[in-house]
Amino acid sequence: MKRLLVVLAGSAALFAAHPGHAQARECGLPNKAPVWVDFADGSVPYWTMFARPGVVGAAANFLFPAQMRALGEKTVYWDMYLRQRIGTPSNPLEPDIVKDWADRVFYRAVASSSCATPWIALNEMFGSNLATPWSPTNAQYRDNVLQFVRRLKALGAHPFLLLNSRPFTDGEAGDWWREVALYTNFVREIYFAAPQIYRQGPVLGSRTLRTAFRQGVTDLTSIGIPRSKIGIFLGFHTNPGQGGRESLKPASAWFDTIKWQVLAIKQVSREHPLATVWSWGWGEWAASDRDPDKPAAACVYLWTRNHSLCAGPQMAGPKFDKSLTEGQLTLPAGSQCKTPWGLLGSSQLSSVAHVTGDREIAYTSLFGRLVLKSALQVKPKDMKAAERAIIRYRFGGSGAAYRGALARAGASTAIARGVIADELRQARVERKFRVRAPAGKAIASYHESYASTPARLVQVRPAPAWLGHRSRGVAIDGLAPAPVFRISGHGWTRVKTRDGVIRVRALTPTAPLGAFSLGDAWSSIRAALVQDAQGSVFDNWLMRRESAALQWTTCRKDWLPAVGPLELTTELPFLALAS
Repeated sequence: MKRLLVVLAGSAALFAAHPGHAQARECGLPNKAPVWVDFADGSVPYWTMFARPGVVGAAANFLFPAQMRALGEKTVYWDMYLRQRIGTPSNPLEPDIVKDWADRVFYRAVASSSCATPWIALNEMFGSNLATPWSPTNAQYRDNVLQFVRRLKALGAHPFLLLNSRPFTDGEAGDWWREVALYTNFVREIYFAAPQIYRQGPVLGSRTLRTAFRQGVTDLTSIGIPRSKIGIFLGFHTNPGQGGRESLKPASAWFDTIKWQVLAIKQVSREHPLATVWSWGWGEWAASDRDPDKPAAACVYLWTRNHSLCAGPQMAGPKFDKSLTEGQLTLPAGSQCKTPWGLLGSSQLSSVAHVTGDREIAYTSLFGRLVLKSALQVKPKDMKAAERAIIRYRFGGSGAAYRGALARAGASTAIARGVIADELRQARVERKFRVRAPAGKAIASYHESYASTPARLVQVRPAPAWLGHRSRGVAIDGLAPAPVFRISGHGWTRVKTRDGVIRVRALTPTAPLGAFSLGDAWSSIRAALVQDAQGSVFDNWLMRRESAALQWTTCRKDWLPAVGPLELTTELPFLALAS
């Protein structure tokens, strides 16, 4: 060991004397982020697949790195057993031993990588997720981690500390992470069971991957760790119980999930520029690690990164889906979301959000509109007829007054027509729902609760739905057509509604609903309660369809609309359909 350390020290001195030996970046590594690093030394039978220009390999020994570099690959040093250098949270090593091990690991890395300022992957820190207050042994372990990476940094190394669980960062734990970040990079290990991702499909599965990778980044950036200090580790294991393939068949299905992982991390790295992306799982140390599909899987992984690195589709076979866009966030310019039924535009969302004052409400309503349109279309002539009815009944036929009301609400005529079309669709769908007849107690309660609502006793031909399909009854404001309450005299008057022309005769002046007997108002109240119940059924029906639609929807940065009812008439009540 003494002799080895002398040789390693001499190698370090040689490189220190010739700092130009490292090329554009230390150890000749790529100067463009993220740097992709793959564990692919001699434990990987097909390691030569990685040994080519454009690939950085992590290796844990002295034999293979030189051969890898001879074939054009760049190398970093992999220290497989960090626990042997610093201990564990329940059994930490003595500080003097930790310092000695830091020196040994550094000089091994120098010799392995032929670089005086080596990158060193430290596999791996335990107990990242342990909450404070820490036990005395864990506190010592944490100090060992800090002293170890500090010593490596002082010697000229670039440590990369692997984290196998989500870090606990609250309070004083956050202070510890920020201090350690002064001396090392962090690499979050985020592994998935391939069957779970494959079952979700390209849209939902890719979203699951991106969401987890973003979380891996923001867990650290949220406490002030710069993104330039953060990497993500992808896992492609085949031994069961650790994530990875988990016996997923056929092989093409596994290859699909590998492709989705690479595309997902590329997308997240565009949003949150990462320092590094690493891969693991190619090695074979035991029978459980061996899988005849691994070489093709590695080729698909490399091909998805960069087509020039490997002929992925050729090795994967004809069942492999070569698409690099399905399920990905490849949205047309100006679009917030893409659904199977159309696009939701960013400017459209901003315009409606100006009306609602709440971007989420606008987002939910516009998404609900797209989903509803997939079930029912509205003819332009029907929408314009409904708009004319609103102008006639609510604005005395004045288009200027109508446009003025829209302007005061911050809405355009295009927004208004969209809302009117929503109302028409909803009304047509609602009518198809059969609901339980309201109980007499509910009808009496309505009569009492809405006693001040304007109403009048009328006769109508033909019998309308708002009178419970009876020709005589109490018209209730908000349910009956507005012109019914403007009729003067006792003769028959023609009233045009969205369902056609009716003839109405007023039997009493307009008065509060409570002024009429429950018997006279019974059928009208029953109709109102049925309509309310149909509205509730419609809301639940639409939200179920929205939930299903999200599985096929992609939105920028995976910011998805919440599932909810259509709410735009709440902000523009004068657009509620005129009967």
